Amino acid sequence: MAIKIMQKRWVVKKKNNIEVVKQLTESLNIDEVLANLLIQRGITNYDEAKSFFRPELLQLHDPFLMADMDIAIKRIGKAIKSNEKILVYGDYDVDGTTAVALVYSFLYKLYKNVNYYIPDRYKEGYGISIAGIDYAAENNYSLIIALDCGIKAVEQIDYANKKGVEFIICDHHRPGDKVPNAFAILDPKRNDCKYPFKELSGCGIGYKLIQAYGISNNMLSEEIENYLDLVVLSIASDIVPINGENRILAYYGLKKLNANPRPGIEAILIYSNIVKRQKTDINYNPENLFNREITINDLVFLVGPRLNAAGRIDNGKNAVELLISADLPDAKSKGHNINISNTERKSLDSQTTLQAIDMIKSDVALQRKKSTVLFQPEWHKGVIGIVASRLTEIYYKPTVILTQSNGLITGSARSVKDFDLYDAIDSCSDVLEHFGGHKYAAGLSLKPENLEIFIEKFEKIASEKITEEMQYPEIEIDAELDLNKINKKFINILKQFAPFGPENLSPIFISKNVTDSGFARIVGANHIKLKVVTDKYSNNSYDAIAFQLGEYLPLISKGVPFNICYHIEENEWAGNITIQLNIKDISFD
Repeated sequence: MAIKIMQKRWVVKKKNNIEVVKQLTESLNIDEVLANLLIQRGITNYDEAKSFFRPELLQLHDPFLMADMDIAIKRIGKAIKSNEKILVYGDYDVDGTTAVALVYSFLYKLYKNVNYYIPDRYKEGYGISIAGIDYAAENNYSLIIALDCGIKAVEQIDYANKKGVEFIICDHHRPGDKVPNAFAILDPKRNDCKYPFKELSGCGIGYKLIQAYGISNNMLSEEIENYLDLVVLSIASDIVPINGENRILAYYGLKKLNANPRPGIEAILIYSNIVKRQKTDINYNPENLFNREITINDLVFLVGPRLNAAGRIDNGKNAVELLISADLPDAKSKGHNINISNTERKSLDSQTTLQAIDMIKSDVALQRKKSTVLFQPEWHKGVIGIVASRLTEIYYKPTVILTQSNGLITGSARSVKDFDLYDAIDSCSDVLEHFGGHKYAAGLSLKPENLEIFIEKFEKIASEKITEEMQYPEIEIDAELDLNKINKKFINILKQFAPFGPENLSPIFISKNVTDSGFARIVGANHIKLKVVTDKYSNNSYDAIAFQLGEYLPLISKGVPFNICYHIEENEWAGNITIQLNIKDISFD
């Protein structure tokens, strides 16, 4: 599916104070470009840089700073002492299933009268369901620990209270005007919560819960830290900011995952073709089980989608069963079934995306709008979020993809930079049955008779809020870089900025007036493989790949100088590691 290259805006960040850059450059003995990158991240002195490059788990905040944490821990302790049945309940996406796997596994080691529950995406929908509460009541579960959901379940919690089922809600989504009448609510986004870091994932909230339990019961920190591989998987998949506390959790989660992942994650990595090393391998290292280091990108693009496929195609409970597997053979068996679901998911995703593109191409009025809202009652509910993301990338508009389920129209929405999707959907709440989410991703449901009203209201908001420049993707460039500065020391320091993600993105550099050294060619569908130089007489050339930018090859091949913005990365092939520029865009003066 060839898509014409969309014009992008290159925005170079302002340079920081020259004196501050100079001081940091000298105190750390690094290139001023790297010092500038640190200052962009709020790091201005040696001690702050040390904490950034060498994060410590001791820097994590006291979990009891979170509102209701003391109440929640006492309630769990009472349940265990009284031999109450506890149900760990969570959403069906990666954040929800990792959170359930974490809290369930932790509690089950201490107390056997505990089980878990994942709602069926198609029969129950997102969040806490009446069916789930009925299940708990009918099976004598008196305490539910809800993870990654519940902050807006006001009516459901009232229903549960009447049934004698108490809730501890562990959520990270924005609360509505009214919070549920739960026994305890752990959510840093509560207005009355003084917890210093507001951007934990749902699984991250679960981690703070078990951390608090461990502190209260004098447990060894290693018993809690054993679950960090689940936390980093949730951080990556839920696309939360990787700064502050999340960066520490992600940093140590990746260490755990690379050295000793739980069997369920190891199996998914193997199915993702990240091959496990054998003891007979010449490069075998017991501290790194795989043929290369696992990164946040691997979790986002390879592991997360496979786990998500369980809830999209079958049931999210399958993902939890995989994540709590006791050994690798069992995990590989469960992982095989999830891999099959992922293959089916990819096929449905591709079909639905093509259908959606055809709908847009055939509707001139829709093409002129500032938003895209598409409804097809036969679309598979499990892939509409992915399709919304793809269409947002292609057309760069706030996008809502809707299907029909259980008598309601239900869907997923994705946004563009600086357009607050949650606020926009909140402004349409009078015609919605349910909604929730974040600034850039949300879910919603409505009655069929309200569809046209919603489309009109949403488009009106988009038309008012979206400016001319917001209609084009922005590439935010961190710094201009002379290619000749890229050496081993530069790369080694740059790697220490990882793990990368929102609020700590992999730096994008710009280099001007480069040329190809004569090797440019098309590879794959529409990618350019080339070697760039800043001076045609220089001996320094840099391998580069420009994905989906093949239309620029004719000018490049003629030797016309061009500008590039790019990430610097290491490319591993057949055991050899080379520096490669991953070109995000090309321009000609």
